[in-house]
Parts: sequence; C-alpha cells; structure tokens
Amino acid sequence: MVDRRALRNLDFLFILFTLLLLAASLVILSTASINVMKSNPLHYVQTQTVWILSGLVIAVVVAVIDYQKWQVFRWWIYGFNLALLLSVIFFGDSAKGATRWIYFTSSIGIQPSEFAKIFIILTFADFLARREGRLNNFTDFIAPFLFVLMPMLLIFKQPDLGTTLVFVAIFIGMMFVAGANPWKFGGLIVAGVITVAGALWLHFATNLPKWLQWAQGLPLPLQEYQLKRLTIFVNPTADKSGDGFHILQSLWAIGSGELWGKGYRMGTQGQLNFLPEHHTDFIFSVVGEEFGFIGTITLLFLFLIFLLRAINIALKARDMYGMLIVSGVVSMFTFHILVNVGMTSGIMPVTGIPLPLISAGGSALWANMVSIGLLLSVNLRHQRRMF
Repeated sequence: MVDRRALRNLDFLFILFTLLLLAASLVILSTASINVMKSNPLHYVQTQTVWILSGLVIAVVVAVIDYQKWQVFRWWIYGFNLALLLSVIFFGDSAKGATRWIYFTSSIGIQPSEFAKIFIILTFADFLARREGRLNNFTDFIAPFLFVLMPMLLIFKQPDLGTTLVFVAIFIGMMFVAGANPWKFGGLIVAGVITVAGALWLHFATNLPKWLQWAQGLPLPLQEYQLKRLTIFVNPTADKSGDGFHILQSLWAIGSGELWGKGYRMGTQGQLNFLPEHHTDFIFSVVGEEFGFIGTITLLFLFLIFLLRAINIALKARDMYGMLIVSGVVSMFTFHILVNVGMTSGIMPVTGIPLPLISAGGSALWANMVSIGLLLSVNLRHQRRMF
C-alpha cells in the first residue's frame, strides 16, 4: 500500500494532462470514427471509453505497487515476454499480411508486441541499473544490445517494423540515461544510420559507378512493401494510388484545415473515408483537417507538458532503476508522437505507429496506461525512505 504522506509526491499536473489527452481522444474519435462502422457510428467511442476507464483502474493498481518489486521477477518477466512473442508465431491470427494478434474469441484478443514494450522497459532498466558506471567501451554495449535484440527479432518476424523501431528508440534512450559513453555510443548510432541509409541507396540505385555496380540491388532483410513504405514519403506522387496514397490524402487533409479547421465533423477526407485508417494511425490528420493549425498545436502542447512532467519525475527518482523505467517510457512515448505526427505530415516513413493515448485501440491504450502507472509508482516513491 501507499503511505498517505507519499501522496503529496504525486505530480498532479502530469495526471491532469494525462486526463486531458484521454478526454481529447474521445472528442477526436467521436468525429474520426463516425463513418467507419455504419451499423454503429459510435462503436469506437464506446469501446475507447471502456478501454480508458479500465485503463485508469490498471494505472492506479500499477502505481500502488512499489516499482522496485518488479526487480525480483526480472528474469521471469523477460522469459514471459519471449514466450508471449513466440506464441504469436504459433497461435497468432494473420491479418493484412502480418501475424500480430492472439484472439481468445472471435472479437476479443491482444497484441503482445504492445505489452512487450513495457516488459522490456522493466527488465532492461534492471539490466542497465546493475551495470551503472560500466558502459564506457564498445564491448560494454554488446550485452545490452543482445538483451534487447531477442524480443526485437521476434517482433520483426511478425512482421511489425514500427514496433521494432520503437524498441530501438527505447534502447537508445535508456542507454544514454544509464551512462553509456556519449561519444562512443553516439558514434555507433551515427554509423548505424549511415549504414542503413547507404544500404537503402544501394538497393534502389540504378546508375551506380562501375566500382559500385557489384552492390546494385543490395538485398535487405525487409519485404519490398516495407521498403517502399520507408521511402515513398520522399516522393509520394510516384505512387499516387499505392503506397503514396496514404501520405497524399493525409497532406490534403491537414493542409485543407488551414488555421482554424473546417469544423467538427465537417471534414471531407476523413468523413468521406478518403483518408485511410483515420481513427487509428492517421487520426492526427483528422485533427488537422477539422480543428486546423490551432487544434494540432493544442494537441502537441498537451503532449509537450505531458512529456516534460514525465522527465521531471525521472529527475526526482530515488534510484537509477526508477529513473531508467521513466526514461524508457518517455523514449517510447516521444518516438510514437514524433513518428506518428511526422508520418501524417509527410516528413517521415509510414510505419503504422499509432498516436499514443489518442488513436483507437485497446492493447495500445492498456499498454500506455500501464506505463503511466509505472511513472506514477516512481513518482510516489521519489523521496528516500526515512526510518
């Protein structure tokens, strides 16, 4: 249980902005999903309300539990995470060319990769906390990388490139907070980015100099449709009816909203279903179309304060383990927000990453609420115990 005196530690501003984001989700979904299911226009609002209310209960339960207790079960959690991801391969249901869900009934199921992010944050935080001060050399980075690589490969196998990239963001963020040598670790990241960019260029390039022609069409561990999604944002008009369609419709939606937007339920791209997945991955486009620049800036402001308060919780954590948990959650949320907004704005690849706390989806919302519960657990106990 939580000591009543510890309640004074709660960051009520963080809680307020969390609730504001959840309320915004219902308002936005009430217009974004109105024409998705004709038989029940309010279906997604009703289900999202259930997910939010149950998620709030979950967040409170997680917050009440002392976050340090999870350290005792670190290897059990890690093993359960791998088993859960493996079960998707053998028992998962396929949809749109991917196997990501496990259904218990015809309509009730979970997406294990969403909860895998929470499990890896909990276990990786303990893994790094035990190596504090010992992340100075290149060889010191090998063990942490292998720790995250195993579940990441299982998610990549589904295939779920978006969540795989979220794991990369969590890994990088937590490594820096854990004290990884910024020059050596940062150099590895830069080298990795250059290598990926070079590999993509060699794969798609057609007019290479003679000394590089041996590498033309370089094979990559990605399906062609994944590669196209990663690169089509550079020139979406090259495939207006295919992979570029999503980006073009999103750009038209956001651009047409101008300053104040077309008005609640007055959009055309979203309401007429020209904009694909406008209640999930492209929900930010609906905000731009119907609420305009003012609406998008307001939503981003809510996210900004939410993240700043979370960082404040990390800075006040009583130990490295708590700080690393919060840094992992902040890295996850930040990456989701930046990539989703960038994706819908046409400046980042389409990776299928939803907008946290806003997009429709039970597994994603529950995972987000668990992570918020973990932040509050650290927040409640940020003062060292007095005996």
